Amino acid sequence: ALRLSLDAKATVAVGPFPRHGHSRVVVKAADHDFKATEHLTPFGIFLPDHDELYLYFTASHLTADFMVDCLVDFWTMVKRSFPQVNTLLLNLDNGPENHSRRTQFMQRLTDFVDTFDLTLQLAYYPPYHSKYNPIERTWGVLEQHWNGSLLDSRQTVLRLASTMTWKSFSPIVKFVDKVYQTGVA
Repeated sequence: ALRLSLDAKATVAVGPFPRHGHSRVVVKAADHDFKATEHLTPFGIFLPDHDELYLYFTASHLTADFMVDCLVDFWTMVKRSFPQVNTLLLNLDNGPENHSRRTQFMQRLTDFVDTFDLTLQLAYYPPYHSKYNPIERTWGVLEQHWNGSLLDSRQTVLRLASTMTWKSFSPIVKFVDKVYQTGVA
């Protein structure tokens, strides 16, 4: 079995906004909150036993389809590294997009396991306990890494995310440009 910790982070407003951090270089940010040029939502897949982190960003909606598409992309990339694995244990926070009563999420996961001939175990954290999900610690490192930086473009966000380190390993970072619709059941 291979344990995966999955979660999304709060949406990041892209623009010339101050992030209230400290930087060794002079950063000139807008002194008012102007409209963001774009909003990016990070979604992560973390392997706690291997300290590997995969970050996916979208400018579209955070949906069950987006999460499972990221899982499919992740497994396609790494399945050769884990030839003996036939079970994936997913640590989830029971959020609105991925709770066990979400029919679209369950249908897409069923299609995923059928495609890759895997067994899936879902381990949900109880309400208000998502802080115990291992991926939550990586979000804090990402925030510390880009704190004080000007996230003024998509390229800057992706570059800074790819240069952070988790236990001396940098994450694999991808931007998903597919448009996702909400309300799909």
